Amino acid sequence: MSGTPATGPAPDALELAALLCSRVCHDLISPVGAIVNGLEVLDDDPKEEDREFALELIRKSARTASARLQFCRLAFGAAGSAGAQIDLGDAHNMARGQFEDDRTKITWNPPRVLLPKNRVKLLLNMMVIAQQTIPRGGTLTVDAIGEGDTMSFRIRAQGLNARIPQAIADTLAATGAAVDAHAVQPYYTRLLAQACGLTVTLALDGDTVSVSAG
Repeated sequence: MSGTPATGPAPDALELAALLCSRVCHDLISPVGAIVNGLEVLDDDPKEEDREFALELIRKSARTASARLQFCRLAFGAAGSAGAQIDLGDAHNMARGQFEDDRTKITWNPPRVLLPKNRVKLLLNMMVIAQQTIPRGGTLTVDAIGEGDTMSFRIRAQGLNARIPQAIADTLAATGAAVDAHAVQPYYTRLLAQACGLTVTLALDGDTVSVSAG
């Protein structure tokens, strides 16, 4: 099989919207499905220990679903009217809810300031990419580059077996790879970067991948 990526036209507005909706649904299927499973256990009139297990599953999955919805609203949604600004502190909270668990931790260094929404959306989407470079978990370190409305970001993802997925690199580099439900998130990241007058680049150094916008 050839290593050359499949090519195809860029998605139009309707197709892009559909692909992003598919991405959001993919992120929510797991926790919502777990809630349904927990409710089914409760409907079966379980023993007390099974009931407690089901309730804890529902609580945990509901928290996960809520965190993912809030993150997706900020990272992919309109998040306010045209020209709106977003508090980086809110982005920090959304990122922690989305990414932090027993395997992955966030070190957040940017100041709490208001920034144009596309720059904040770009940061969150860069974090999605950074997380995918450390499949076994690790640390995501977020740093600001510059200040004010022209602030950009660098995320260092450090973890065992850190690597740069080729499909993501191809999409960010605009090599002509076809955009499908798997590639839409890095494609959207590239569009956000272009809207901000920036380019997102990836670099691997040992067990650390840097995702930078500049």
